Amino acid sequence: MNAPLPLRTTPPLTEAFLAALTARFADQASTAQAVREHHGRDESPFPLTPPDAVVFARSTQDIADCVKLCAAHAVPVVPYGAGSSLEGNFLAVQGGVCIDVSQMNAILAINAEDLTATVQAGVTRKQLNEALKDTGLFFPIDPGADASLGGMSATRASGTNAVRYGTMRENVLGLTVVTPAGEVIHTARRARKSSAGYDLTRLYVGSEGTLGVIAEVTVKLYPQPEAISAAVCTFPSVDDAVATTIEIIQMGVPIARCEILDANAVAAVNKHDQLTLPEQPMLLFEFHGSPASVREQAETVQAIAAEHGGGHFEWAEKPEDRSRLWKARHNAYFALLQMKPGCRAVTTDTCVPISRLAECFRETVADCERLKAEHGIPYGIVGHVGDGNFHVLMLCDPDKPEERDWVEAVNDRLVQRALDLDGTCTGEHGVGLHKIDFLVKEHGDATLDVMRAIKRALDPQNLMNPGKILRL
Repeated sequence: MNAPLPLRTTPPLTEAFLAALTARFADQASTAQAVREHHGRDESPFPLTPPDAVVFARSTQDIADCVKLCAAHAVPVVPYGAGSSLEGNFLAVQGGVCIDVSQMNAILAINAEDLTATVQAGVTRKQLNEALKDTGLFFPIDPGADASLGGMSATRASGTNAVRYGTMRENVLGLTVVTPAGEVIHTARRARKSSAGYDLTRLYVGSEGTLGVIAEVTVKLYPQPEAISAAVCTFPSVDDAVATTIEIIQMGVPIARCEILDANAVAAVNKHDQLTLPEQPMLLFEFHGSPASVREQAETVQAIAAEHGGGHFEWAEKPEDRSRLWKARHNAYFALLQMKPGCRAVTTDTCVPISRLAECFRETVADCERLKAEHGIPYGIVGHVGDGNFHVLMLCDPDKPEERDWVEAVNDRLVQRALDLDGTCTGEHGVGLHKIDFLVKEHGDATLDVMRAIKRALDPQNLMNPGKILRL
């Protein structure tokens, strides 16, 4: 659905507002073109869409004061974390003020006995894990990019470890949120469960800044596994790799990570990271547990892989070898971009029930091969197939609108295919601008009317990240 950006309907910032913004924030506020443009582009295929001003928040009070000021002047507010979104999630389509929380990077509390940590929204996952390295604990959600915890909460992120540890939905215990009125609320305490009222934590997790600005996050932590082992295994076809994954999950093997790269993705990673991996469809595994349980998991997975034509397992048991392997996987997006320099990527994000994964994957590969044969559009497939989620990255020349149309047509068919299989249009990237129409197909008007009612009740002026998720 290659729809244009929505037309801006809000007026420019007034001199009175800018004077008030400068009086409160001084050098924490900027209207410089370079700063605005930096906050107006993400990894999506959408064009540059900068805000009118940027405020660098350093505290929850900064966010609250900025939101109150914006509410008083009817100025839109767009939260910004690490800037790695793929669906236009933070593009300022109605202008306004971008609140950058990257300087809110304090780890407020590590409660090792309770396996929780509370951080400001700008803390990144790598920063948190670095702070945890001497505690014997870690935070497992790993979307690849070194994203901020606030942004990960806002988009309900997941990543490579989700098959075992779940997504942000399961791992956020509570939030501190600034509402559209500028009030500071706390959605929950640190208890592992509660039946006290509406579950506001889950309401804000995945809300993409449309209901408020996340200022602090309390997350679950996990003990570092006693033993960790990683391996790669190649297969004759993606069908064989996917069939292996399905059987592993259906047998209940508690695998920590199960990632797929098609031959195109492996070739791109080899070139980008100077590796010599066999350029065939490949699964990357990681096993966590005691030495005995890791050995048992590995033996079971090897036997399943062999039944589906899997080749020799190449093991990475040393930390540095595992890091090199997973760094290459996390670099797959940037490696694939280099297949056609100067192009923009359209990256799909469907997720289907594991029993329908092979069907969805097979038809998608055939569709992408036709796209490549007919129009010369390069593509690659990577994914967290352990939970039914995979990504197709297709490259199109921004100066050739017809290429974007061809790519978006494949994306449309993929999403419809996933929905027909009782899946979702987005497993982890969020809706943003790109998937608004898909959300209608997925949920229907009645369900979206409930979402609109929540949005209008909490944000009656429609100032919080307007134009995202819903058309009001």
